[in-house]
Amino acid sequence: MLGSLFIVAAPSGAGKTSLVNALVEQQDNIALSISHTTRKARDGEVADKDYFFVSPRVFSNMRERGDFLESATVYDHSYGTSSEAVFEQLKAGIDVILEIDWQGAKQVRKNYPKSIGIFILPPSKKALEQRLLRQRAG
Repeated sequence: MLGSLFIVAAPSGAGKTSLVNALVEQQDNIALSISHTTRKARDGEVADKDYFFVSPRVFSNMRERGDFLESATVYDHSYGTSSEAVFEQLKAGIDVILEIDWQGAKQVRKNYPKSIGIFILPPSKKALEQRLLRQRAG
């Protein structure tokens, strides 16, 4: 049985990571897709667990080969989801969550119309502003 593909999209700083991590911890047959990014790791992030950290050149080559189900550039850094990794899990019957921004969500919906979209809003504009300022400082 083919797994389901869930797109959890939100503006940066809306809190999607906390929500997705709580869901993945509570469910056995669901996996979080690990994105590739050109940004540096933040404090506490683990390579190949939180992200695949790659150089801009490697990312560009992957994008040109069509390796990504979706990709986007946010705040001068690129992010992308490996098509191969996602479809391997779906074929194994595992549900997959993509934690991505609206740009990536739009691409996935176009490339994989069977995906299920979930959009998360921040609790308030003030909370979003505070979270974004903390991200930029970190």
